[in-house]
Amino acid sequence: MNRLTRVLGSFVFACSLSAIPVAALAEYPDRPIRLIVPQAAGSATDTVARILAAELGPALGGATVIVEDKPGGALTLGMDYVAKSAPDGYTLAVGPIGAMAITRHIVAKLPYVIEKDFQPIALIVHGHLMLAVSPKSDIKSVKELIEKAKANPGKLTNASSSNGSPGHVGGELFKFMTDTQIQHVPYRGGAPAINDLVAGHVDLMFESLNGISSAARSGQVKGLAVSGDKRSLAFPDLPTVAEAGVPGYSAPTWTSLVGPAGLPKDIVDKLNAAVNRAIRSEGFRTRFSAIGDEPAGGTPQDLTETIARDSAKWKSVVERAGVKLD
Repeated sequence: MNRLTRVLGSFVFACSLSAIPVAALAEYPDRPIRLIVPQAAGSATDTVARILAAELGPALGGATVIVEDKPGGALTLGMDYVAKSAPDGYTLAVGPIGAMAITRHIVAKLPYVIEKDFQPIALIVHGHLMLAVSPKSDIKSVKELIEKAKANPGKLTNASSSNGSPGHVGGELFKFMTDTQIQHVPYRGGAPAINDLVAGHVDLMFESLNGISSAARSGQVKGLAVSGDKRSLAFPDLPTVAEAGVPGYSAPTWTSLVGPAGLPKDIVDKLNAAVNRAIRSEGFRTRFSAIGDEPAGGTPQDLTETIARDSAKWKSVVERAGVKLD
């Protein structure tokens, strides 16, 4: 083979490589994936992210999945970071219902538009809020809570992890549907709010099962009901709020996986399939059975519809209650 033949051969080979899609040269994922959590370490969303990460890596063929907490800005800091990241599948957000369907109606100027700047991938878990009271309270049921609130308007206190949290708006919906006046007391996180509920400094709380299940199981707080449309598998003896005396009440929670808009369809499909495999794994189910959340799954379209439905619902609750951030 003479020199000219070798040069022409190398040129043809190089041209053929340039015609091959990048995805074919390096199959996704070929480097670590970052799961951005818009809340602090130890939060309910952080817990979901870490349990998912442990199972998502194997479901993607052994990929490395790293959880990174970026709290701040009423969940907007971490979400904005992902919205502005390259749409290559290596920076994703674990988006709770608060970030995707509630906060958007409370923050005056979001730095992104959820429907335009994010690509829904999959629901990870469905969950509940638990309506719980202090162990020092004489209230033993939802009906007794309503009766006491009506007999003492504005005297009972309802703790929440923050203004605009699912527990806050879930409590506002409860107050509206029961025609009661209960004072909202926001905290900076679920843990200090639960601690004050245990100590009897506040009377009641709507908090995610993820955050309050251990306190309920140990008797540190008294669970009265759960907020979803059906009973929790983890707390089957607790009625739903609707069953317990507030017909039509519904405030389920969920956590999802989303990426920046523009993610290639093949990557979206691969991630969606991996999430659905991960949440069916024994490790995932075992860890969540203790917490109280339940595997969700489904298609990207299922998540899109869930965001739209719950965004419309909580918008009306927020506007009616006049919920605002400090």
